[in-house]
Amino acid sequence: MTTNINFATAPGHQVLAAAGKKILRPGGKSATEQLFTWANFQPEETVLELAASFGESAIQIAKRFNVRVVGVEKNPDSVARARENIQAAGLSDRVTIVEGDIFHLEQITDKFDYVLAEAILTMQSNTGKAKVLSTIKDHLKPGGKFLSHELLIRDKKSEVHKNLSQSIKVNANPLTASEWLIACQDAGLTLEQQQTGAMRLLNFGQIVRDEGLFRTFKIFWNVFTNPNLGQRFSEMRRNFQKYRHDIGYIVFWAKGTSLMDNG
Repeated sequence: MTTNINFATAPGHQVLAAAGKKILRPGGKSATEQLFTWANFQPEETVLELAASFGESAIQIAKRFNVRVVGVEKNPDSVARARENIQAAGLSDRVTIVEGDIFHLEQITDKFDYVLAEAILTMQSNTGKAKVLSTIKDHLKPGGKFLSHELLIRDKKSEVHKNLSQSIKVNANPLTASEWLIACQDAGLTLEQQQTGAMRLLNFGQIVRDEGLFRTFKIFWNVFTNPNLGQRFSEMRRNFQKYRHDIGYIVFWAKGTSLMDNG
């Protein structure tokens, strides 16, 4: 377990990762699998992953679907670790990690068959969402697919925004399903399919399904044996439970709108 972070102030995803959690998306593994089903990846196609972290998902996608992946990650330490993981996996010819900001992707001039962004846009302001979505559209090949997995808001938007942001220590600005649709449209992306569901990220049953029994045991052992970690974990879990009827997850895929589509 990683212990060299301040559990009282660290972003929620870092706290959960320190506890040993691998799946950090609001809809869990099954929601990501739905994205992959829609994607229908073909060998040698190209994927741009935003906020690639340690490169684990990029490695898994490249291995599983025989595609080429470019991951963008802002944190230099995460970039270094991702490159080590890629080399250890023997995938240096298929997976590349670029150190960069999702708001500034000018250094990446290629266009891709897919752009994948999970739990990224929720943490941006409305202006930030618009900028990232526009950049995503610009990096898609004709007919390319944008694959998204985000937090969904159903009710009590202002209250949820305030309390979730305080709990996870980062800006949490989820949208309703119709607002996600409009945000995509405004960026020139046409939402084709979507799925929504409950956000059970820290429910015991969901953790078992996402992580397996052995890792679930390790996660809760870490939580119970480290009081500071346990306090943050419990705080986030209480908030997620409190707003269980007001928040959820949404996965969708969208394509770039061409001039022909606009008539």
